[in-house]
Amino acid sequence: MSLETVTEKIRSKMARATGLSARVKFNFGDEGRLLVDSTQSPAVLSHDDADADVTFECTIDTFEAILEGRQDPSLAFMMGKLKVRGSMGLAMKLNAILED
Repeated sequence: MSLETVTEKIRSKMARATGLSARVKFNFGDEGRLLVDSTQSPAVLSHDDADADVTFECTIDTFEAILEGRQDPSLAFMMGKLKVRGSMGLAMKLNAILED
């Protein structure tokens, strides 16, 4: 899966995420970054490396598995495949959005 495909999937999921007002960064290492700013309506997506309320770090393959329901995000976190930096409360809210 490419960064562009991930960007479109996140754009679709965030469009349905009402009431979430935060800056979320997905760091895929050498494969790129995605910053979602849902403090604006509609949410703005970019590939900037700016500050965020919560940052998820994993490979694009792991993230693809989470988006497609093949990988439980909580299990990926416990196995070290997914790292979370910042607000754990916000990470839990995003867990529900990503799995939907």
